[in-house]
Amino acid sequence: MKQYVFDQLRESDHDLINEFLYKNADKTMMSEIFWVNLPEDLYTPVQKEHSKCHPFYFAVNLSKNSVAFEFLIRSRQILRCNCIAYATPAQRDYIMEFGDRMLEDLKIKL
Repeated sequence: MKQYVFDQLRESDHDLINEFLYKNADKTMMSEIFWVNLPEDLYTPVQKEHSKCHPFYFAVNLSKNSVAFEFLIRSRQILRCNCIAYATPAQRDYIMEFGDRMLEDLKIKL
């Protein structure tokens, strides 16, 4: 899986990130997995065409010592479709900026 990962988190970092994600992402049934909706203006032409597959999101996996932002863009409606794909450069930039902004907002230095 292609990901953007911050590792070597301290326990206090983990707690801050968990709180941030609760406020800025959607919690899933799996502990410490979050979904962040991708802005529609970043959808690819195929993703825009597949309105039945909207919304699209990327997953964030928070563990004890790391947080990983997945580059696979998924659909909340369907598991397999040609609109589900790895992030384009613009989508990848958005995901990385989300993670970087999170660290900046929380004043976490790695």
